[in-house]
Amino acid sequence: MHSLPPSSSTSSASSLAPSPGHGGALRWLAGFGLSGLVGLVILVFWLLTALLGPSLLPRHLVDLQASVVYAPIDAQHWLGTDYLGRDMLVRVVQGARYTVGVALVATLIASSTGTVLALLAAATGSWLDAFLSRLLDTLTSIPSKMFALVLVASFGSSIGMLVFTAALLYVPGAFRIARSLAVNINALDYVTVARTRGEGTLYIMLREILPNIVGPILADLGLRFVYVVLLLASLSFLGLGIQPPDADWGSLVRENVDALADGGAAVIAPALAIASLTIAVNLVIDNLPGRAARERQGH
Repeated sequence: MHSLPPSSSTSSASSLAPSPGHGGALRWLAGFGLSGLVGLVILVFWLLTALLGPSLLPRHLVDLQASVVYAPIDAQHWLGTDYLGRDMLVRVVQGARYTVGVALVATLIASSTGTVLALLAAATGSWLDAFLSRLLDTLTSIPSKMFALVLVASFGSSIGMLVFTAALLYVPGAFRIARSLAVNINALDYVTVARTRGEGTLYIMLREILPNIVGPILADLGLRFVYVVLLLASLSFLGLGIQPPDADWGSLVRENVDALADGGAAVIAPALAIASLTIAVNLVIDNLPGRAARERQGH
């Protein structure tokens, strides 16, 4: 892209991706700092658990039908057992597929939809920008959890419905963040030059604006992921999330809440899983390589 100034999309994107080679990857990881690396390790652990964990579980624990209810942690049950005597380690690992998987899909849909609409609004302007802004502001004015409860209670709590509900609720926020960034980029000289030489709207969106906002968009995606995880956990705790016999971490907390009085691992383990995932994502976002330098430049 020959019209961009030195501080344009190339520098924005390169600050978030490692340069080729083993040394570049190590320098990129070093840019996270200690707390960022801790968050990254925890986040990768839960992603791998959701992806591979269920297939690695010992078959005798997966097939275990009943044992001692709310059994304490021991050599056989590393996280104790639940209200039906099932192994809690198995339940937490299986629940990761729904907590991480559903939240990730919903977040990607919400963030990508909001970003595309924001790019379109910023690049075209005029009535389309005003229409999209007012429409999505209307959705923002509706309390998110109340709206989610109405949708799920009306149309059921299937996985598809949960993904749709969470994505719909967080499209307006993603749109507002992306639009505020895109409008500022759209007003710069090199975008005007691109329009003057006859470039179309799609080129302006994808080649001139998007590369220069990708860093903040990725950071916002991480925050959206945390919001979606907490929203789905809240719905599950109220009995409107993933339905038995499947369960996400919010469902596991609700099912085993009777163990709370005795400090049972059956209720503490899924709660700690939710907490560790959300904290890890925030640590990664706060320590993205190059973010501190960009913030200093902004001041």
